[in-house]
Amino acid sequence: MDKLQKYQMNCTLTFGDIYGQIMVWLIVIFVALASALALWSSSRQIFALATVGLIVVLSLPFLLFAFVTTLLNHVEFVPAEDTEEDYGQIIAQQAAQTMS
Repeated sequence: MDKLQKYQMNCTLTFGDIYGQIMVWLIVIFVALASALALWSSSRQIFALATVGLIVVLSLPFLLFAFVTTLLNHVEFVPAEDTEEDYGQIIAQQAAQTMS
């Protein structure tokens, strides 16, 4: 029976990869608050709060889907070597690839 191959899991996710998603989420929050202020009056306060809740609740699954898929796209499995020197070389090569 063959010897099982060892793998190393690396995550190459950086803040720049999710920066756009965070900006979109902030825009959604500000639009929700702006719509709540537009609806705020003495008789429509419940509609304003419901609007904010609805926008946040409906946009949250899309935000989570975007974050999770971005994270999964940046997870990679690399065959692990038996020696620590080879491990250091793999990490150095991957760092050089992500920098370029």
